[in-house]
Amino acid sequence: MSQLDTVRKIYRDFAAGDAAAILAVFADDVEFRLAEGHPYRGSAGAWRGKDAIAESFFAVAGPEWDGWSIGIESTVEAADAVVVEGRYTGLYKPTKRRLDVQVCHVWRFRGPRVASFHQYVDTARLRHVMGRDGAPGAA
Repeated sequence: MSQLDTVRKIYRDFAAGDAAAILAVFADDVEFRLAEGHPYRGSAGAWRGKDAIAESFFAVAGPEWDGWSIGIESTVEAADAVVVEGRYTGLYKPTKRRLDVQVCHVWRFRGPRVASFHQYVDTARLRHVMGRDGAPGAA
């Protein structure tokens, strides 16, 4: 399976709510970094390791979204990385607002395993959909 195939599978697994399948392709010491100002990130930097990602992101974000998906618009592959440009769509259940926002992901690999994930997203739009307008960290 190519690195791009792995990334595409991760997106399908995320849309299906299958965190275990996603974590299975992550390296044990994976670094997972959401965009600065992202509501789920708070004041944290990167999460390191599968347990931290499962507890701090998947367990929190998964139940709050309905129909979440990423539409891939373009990809760039390098020797040990995949860059994805696309759009997140979905319904944020607590506010009943729909999300349609531009996103970019940088996936870095160590062999067949994901070594790091870095997200860039329109956090102002995301915060609005989640009802968390204002400065990052605002409830």
